[in-house]
Amino acid sequence: MDYSFLLDWGKDHALTVVAVVITLVLIYHYVIERDKAVKLSKKYRNSIFEAQSRIFLNATQYLIDGNKDLAIKEFLNAVDLNRETIDTYFALGGLFRSNGEIEKAISIHRSLIARESISESTRLLALKELALDFDKGGFIDKAVETYKDVLKINRDQHDVILALCRIFEDTEDWDQAYNYRIMLSKVGQENQSETISHILVQKAKALFDKGQFKACAEELEDAFRFAPSVSAKILRLRLYLVLGNMENANSILLELLKEHPMYATFIFVSLDQFNPKLPQKDEYRERLNQLKTYFLGLKDVDLMSSPSVVLSKIRLLKDLQRTTDAFSLLDDWMKNHGQSDVLKVEYIKILIEVGKVDEALAHTKALLNNLHNSLTRHYCSQCGYNSDEIFWRCPQCHNWETIQFRWKV
Repeated sequence: MDYSFLLDWGKDHALTVVAVVITLVLIYHYVIERDKAVKLSKKYRNSIFEAQSRIFLNATQYLIDGNKDLAIKEFLNAVDLNRETIDTYFALGGLFRSNGEIEKAISIHRSLIARESISESTRLLALKELALDFDKGGFIDKAVETYKDVLKINRDQHDVILALCRIFEDTEDWDQAYNYRIMLSKVGQENQSETISHILVQKAKALFDKGQFKACAEELEDAFRFAPSVSAKILRLRLYLVLGNMENANSILLELLKEHPMYATFIFVSLDQFNPKLPQKDEYRERLNQLKTYFLGLKDVDLMSSPSVVLSKIRLLKDLQRTTDAFSLLDDWMKNHGQSDVLKVEYIKILIEVGKVDEALAHTKALLNNLHNSLTRHYCSQCGYNSDEIFWRCPQCHNWETIQFRWKV
């Protein structure tokens, strides 16, 4: 066969032939080296995995032992080993935050947000963690702004909305607190009606203290539409006193006492709280005295079985210098009930005041055998927070209407 034409073509296209040969050689070497690289990469990755596993195990043990500083040190080692492990950064940021190193936690979470290679879900998580950093560090404005940024991406964030509720309730921004509680009711399973009622009562109370009684009544109506909370009923009672509607005032007081006799003592404490700068203060005081007279005249058997109701009556009678009437009432109650330590203490005091010192001494000896002292009048049924002040929202656990009465002796 005559191959002369191939030689002639090769001479004419020598550069093309050389290029093809070089390309084939490069492809061959690429394939060989790639196989080696995959094996090497896999082996390298395995060694990194083993090292990270040891680090995470050590960090976990330190956390169990309560040594956050050493746990942080281990996680920093993990970051140095492999800077692409996102979970390590989240763990480290959380540890810095819980350890009070807020600036470092903020720096880590901001660096995660700034990465271009992470997924949107990871970026959202980093944004939430950043909001928690600001929140824990006391940077309230930045925390609120960042929490809102999270909700712009995904409004279905129960924990974020709840955090905003807590912040606005702490800062007494009741309009915002109301808005976010409404939002929370749409994404969560818990009924928010009672809490929303309390928030509206707080708005109404602010208006009441300013003398804006019409606007107060409107907010209070909204509160009742959500739930007839105790705080709503007490504020409505105060409003009736201002407006001079004594029939309704008497009616709602009786309703409150029958539904919540334990609250009898601080119903009147709440009613005594009236802004002295308001022009209606004299009329209010006069009507409050009428309400107290109505209360003292109540003879309901069920009510009189409640130590709190009896104690309220005793203290009101003593305030009115009606010590003999207070003694008669308490003496009769002690003979038929006599199970309340705080009323036993009141009884001893009255015995001394009316000159029955020997009898008071006998009761004192009996009381000291089983007396349980308490330091505060009120406590939270959820977290145990103690206070002499009336609180509808616990300052410690932030739950609403968990206040319980404790006898203070």
